[in-house]
Amino acid sequence: MTSTCLYDALLLVSFGGPEKPEDVVPFLENVVRGRPVPRERLLEVAEHYYHFGGRSPINDHCRELMTAMERELAARGRTLPVFWGNRNWHPFLTDTVRAMADRGVRRALAVVTSAFGSYSGCRRYLEDLEEARGEAGPDAPQIDRLRLFFNHPSFIAAWIDRIAEARRSLPGDRPLLVFTAHSIPIAMARSGPYVEQLREACRMIAEESGFPRWELVYQSRSGPPHVPWLEPDVLEFLDDLAKDSPVPPVVLAPVGFLSDHIEVLYDLDVEAMTLARQLQIPLVRAKTVLDHPTFVRGLCDMIEERLSGEAERCSVGRLPPCPDVCPADCCTAR
Repeated sequence: MTSTCLYDALLLVSFGGPEKPEDVVPFLENVVRGRPVPRERLLEVAEHYYHFGGRSPINDHCRELMTAMERELAARGRTLPVFWGNRNWHPFLTDTVRAMADRGVRRALAVVTSAFGSYSGCRRYLEDLEEARGEAGPDAPQIDRLRLFFNHPSFIAAWIDRIAEARRSLPGDRPLLVFTAHSIPIAMARSGPYVEQLREACRMIAEESGFPRWELVYQSRSGPPHVPWLEPDVLEFLDDLAKDSPVPPVVLAPVGFLSDHIEVLYDLDVEAMTLARQLQIPLVRAKTVLDHPTFVRGLCDMIEERLSGEAERCSVGRLPPCPDVCPADCCTAR
């Protein structure tokens, strides 16, 4: 292993989530700030969080990922400090970058909990990082972002394992594999590689998992009804599937999400599961991969690519590895 190290810290960057009931509405107000989301819609989504006690598990997932990365990197002889900052809730990214500056961090590598390229999942986080650096002042560290990893072999392998685990609990020998991802406005999707990357990841996972038939559907849309978003919605898809004869059992794989947070727990485990029972569709949901050891090891492989300045970037499939620096015109807001 080379002794060269181009960074003196890592920064885990995530969406954030409430940790107690009184956090829920202020958190959601941060999420929708600057967007024309009706108040009644915000309060409707708040009920999803209250259904689980007003606490999102996403922050705990980030803490666990920090620990796992530190442990894996230490086993490889890397002892960099790992910081953590969120877009929408404590610890806020601006506060974390200030703390990094106070600790004397000069150059950090950001690991963002998003595998696919879109404005909300990629460029917005780059803007958040620049805003945080500006707030931190002239001593703020330079912060580079780890590349998107939708086609890294560890991401694909971890999903294959999760789907195999879920499949074992389903009756029948010909289940349908249904991938889900967060819906976004169609105009936003056209400005970036979101759908292409999703479909490529789904294709590889389905083929390696032995599913001749698979579908990609969307969930969790939050925009005004007159704005077209990616479809079909997972609930509409299940309604249509129930018209098939015979109706296949379904393995639901939320490939667009890294952890089992509220949008997975409520939109799939509550809403989709309830509808499937009503429609008499056998359905099981695969766990996400954030805590899968294979994924964590692969994430650390990508970190080591950057820590050591290695030129080779590992990927699988038909699309090339994502660049370390996104093109200036990639993943615009609309």
